[in-house]
Amino acid sequence: MSSSTAELATRAPAITAGQRLRSIFSGSIGNLVEWYDWYVYSAFSLYFAHVFFPASDQTTQLLNTSGIFAVGFLMRPLGGWLLGTFADRRGRKAALLLSVFMMSLGSLIIGLSPGYAQIGVAAPILLVLARLLQGLSIGGEYGTSATYLSEMAPRESRGFWSSIQYVTLVAGQLIALALLVVLQQFLLSTEQLHDWGWRIPFLIGALLAVIAVIIRRNMDETASFKKAKLLESPLRTLMRHPREVLTVIGLTMGGTLAFYTYTTYMQKFLVNSAGMSKADATSISTAALFVYALLQPAFGALSDRIGRRPLLIGFGELGALLTYPILSTLKEVHDWWQAFGLIMTALIIVSGYTSINAVVKAELFPTEIRAIGVGLPYALALSVFGGTAEYVALWFKKIGHEDYFYWYVTACIACSLLVYIGMRDTRRHSRIVED
Repeated sequence: MSSSTAELATRAPAITAGQRLRSIFSGSIGNLVEWYDWYVYSAFSLYFAHVFFPASDQTTQLLNTSGIFAVGFLMRPLGGWLLGTFADRRGRKAALLLSVFMMSLGSLIIGLSPGYAQIGVAAPILLVLARLLQGLSIGGEYGTSATYLSEMAPRESRGFWSSIQYVTLVAGQLIALALLVVLQQFLLSTEQLHDWGWRIPFLIGALLAVIAVIIRRNMDETASFKKAKLLESPLRTLMRHPREVLTVIGLTMGGTLAFYTYTTYMQKFLVNSAGMSKADATSISTAALFVYALLQPAFGALSDRIGRRPLLIGFGELGALLTYPILSTLKEVHDWWQAFGLIMTALIIVSGYTSINAVVKAELFPTEIRAIGVGLPYALALSVFGGTAEYVALWFKKIGHEDYFYWYVTACIACSLLVYIGMRDTRRHSRIVED
């Protein structure tokens, strides 16, 4: 952008309250569709694992599909870097449009891919390529979306509005699970789901992503970006903020591992470890996620009143104390309501992190590197801890020491707690100066 263009952008009129709400809605809808596309893979992997990885052992099949789930996460730092740089140089809106298009293409590839029986090893290769593309997309989506919502929200309610990101994130997963319930209970037999029905949600996701692109075209750019000084190398500038980068990695470590443990992995845990039926595991996960999504704005609003740091410390302390008891008890539970209660308890604790982690990260960085500052270090921590959660859990189970995973989650949350204790409260020390 030339200096004259930047000056015009600086003099651009402030957006109205109506435009602000419309833009938050447009960004959130696109975020929901992206996360639906991302989570459909995990929700339906119980039904398509045999198509791409034929094997007689269910744990081995799930291990293979979980491995590809983790591979998708390995692309997220690259996506956080590339799309974060793009967002800091070309605008939040442009980056959000690009990310949802990439996600749509990945879903289309998976939905149309032949299986191992038809094309051999090319089938899992296509699956990997699709997930790599989606990993790039979601890696850029998180940081840019967190930046956009935080910059677009009014100062006094920034925690509340930015929490919408996890509402839509969870809603995307919830819709994926709800679709699975509908297909399981009302439309298709188990055999049909295993044979071809698993393709339906991927094709729906590709179509929804096209609709999201159309909706996002009506978004306004944030005032912060319009007034920002654009940099030639946001990554180089980011390296001058090592404390903030390490803070993002540290505060993400335990939170993202706990989140993926109690959301994406929990459906498989209930089937593969607790011995519950696939239908019960899906309905329990769906019900818990629905309540969990409703909690996010409440926790976000609470952070606007008491600060972000107390919520993070509450998550860290309770998570470190209760993770092992919750998971070890859950493994022995066979009653629907008991399982729901334990998972819900865990998700209430995790809400102290998920509801505000986006705004906390955005408030750490100046405008000109905010998207890459939020997206890149978050994606690095996510790839190491969140993306491997299922794989690590299944690997410990396979070698006969499943409880080691419970201690692993506990230790990571405890490490993040040390970061929460040592950091400043970003509500009082925010670097977002434009409303």
